[in-house]
Amino acid sequence: MTSKRIKSALISVFYKTDLDKIVALLKKNGVQIYATGGTLDFIKKLDDSVRSVESLTGYPSILGGRVKTLHPKVFGGILGRLDNESDIAEMRQYEIPALDLVIVDLYPFEETVRNTTDEAEIIEKIDIGGISLIRAGAKNFNDCLIVPSSNYYKEFMEMYERQDGCTTLDDRKRFARYAFQTSSHYDTAIFNWFAGDNATPLRYGENPHQKAVFNGNLDEVFEKLHGKDLSYNNLLDLDAGLNLIREFDEPTFAILKHNNPCGIASRPTIAEAYDAALAGDPVSAFGGVFVSNRPIDLKTAEEMNKMFFEVCVAPAYEEGVLDILFTKKNRIVLKLKSNNFPSKVYKSALNGILEQDRDLHNETKDDFKAVTNKTVDNQNDIDDLIFANKIVKHSRSNAIVLAKNKQLYASGIGQTSRVDALKQAIAKAGSFNFDLNGAVLASDAFFPFSDCVEIASMAGIKAIVQPGGSVRDQESVDACNKFGIAMVFTGYRHFKH
Repeated sequence: MTSKRIKSALISVFYKTDLDKIVALLKKNGVQIYATGGTLDFIKKLDDSVRSVESLTGYPSILGGRVKTLHPKVFGGILGRLDNESDIAEMRQYEIPALDLVIVDLYPFEETVRNTTDEAEIIEKIDIGGISLIRAGAKNFNDCLIVPSSNYYKEFMEMYERQDGCTTLDDRKRFARYAFQTSSHYDTAIFNWFAGDNATPLRYGENPHQKAVFNGNLDEVFEKLHGKDLSYNNLLDLDAGLNLIREFDEPTFAILKHNNPCGIASRPTIAEAYDAALAGDPVSAFGGVFVSNRPIDLKTAEEMNKMFFEVCVAPAYEEGVLDILFTKKNRIVLKLKSNNFPSKVYKSALNGILEQDRDLHNETKDDFKAVTNKTVDNQNDIDDLIFANKIVKHSRSNAIVLAKNKQLYASGIGQTSRVDALKQAIAKAGSFNFDLNGAVLASDAFFPFSDCVEIASMAGIKAIVQPGGSVRDQESVDACNKFGIAMVFTGYRHFKH
């Protein structure tokens, strides 16, 4: 059966938030609910027809609550194959009711680990029955829908109402995927605690012959929805991309390659932002990391799916989007939880570790000091200078960024001379047929000579933002005045190595 009406449900949850809404929907549709412990007590206040699991199994909760649902009448009801005559006969013989829906919210193991070092308390928060219910429901997705976490309550309720109390096979498979993701994450957290650290083994380091681990809790940053394991290089790109994208308030899409933005744009919609970001360098975007500061909608997903990319991260995905993005087996799809990172950054050097403050300074119009005869008065030009300056801050030094209409036209990055970075950016913009007339330029550090201004003028650059601070600043100012270019100093350098 592909479409199936939910007639019975087993609910066993730790946190009860929004459970009242689910119970109301199930009650409205005449669903028989079974529950345990605190969940039973909660539901009784909402639906007096709820039955205890003990009334089904004939056994009470024992061993201080450690054993409640671990019984053949429970798991037989979940795992029974309703298209298998033998299973049906045994279920009748042993009076096992079929369970069409299982809702679980596991003991908060990770939260407990964060809040205490008491081993006994931590051990008691290792869920046994709940994780077993999740795996059983997921295994028998043909007949049972499993909601493995409160994170999926909203999606379940919307689907349940839309389909008038029924589930499809595709629904049950999708939630089974959520279930195994939830159980995998939960077991990994337990393993990490027993291992005595928070180290996550990675496939390899920067290169296949290098071993690598990640020391930290990635689950605080994002939820992995799909794809292969993250690599060392994936994590570096994600770190660069998430630090970049949080600089922008309006809908913005960034494409990262080797820790540098190769495409980024801000637009009224995320679909428009993606198109403009991709246009910045569709060649480098191949195999890149895609980062959005808005939910991905269907239009954007359909365009993204035409490209090969390694990773996508966004704060949310609209209905139907994941079905599109999941069509590539190894594509990594992440749901962002937080991009608020520590205020300190560290890097190994020689036989020790370097520590510094994170570069959190964001220049605004108030930081711009006009130093040329021509000033920047047009709001679009001011916005473009701020936009370009944000990008150059997150590009490898020496770095030059060329932008127009809040779109990255090209950048020159990682060069040993600033003039080479500019030449690289101009050449790259030309290779993608961008007209640099009226574009702006941002530099992560001062111009040591006036040659960059001279080259920029020949390319059609109309305004420049740079820190200033060179003993030859006046030469660059004079060159700007000669060529009719506006230039502002910020007083803030943004080297990135």
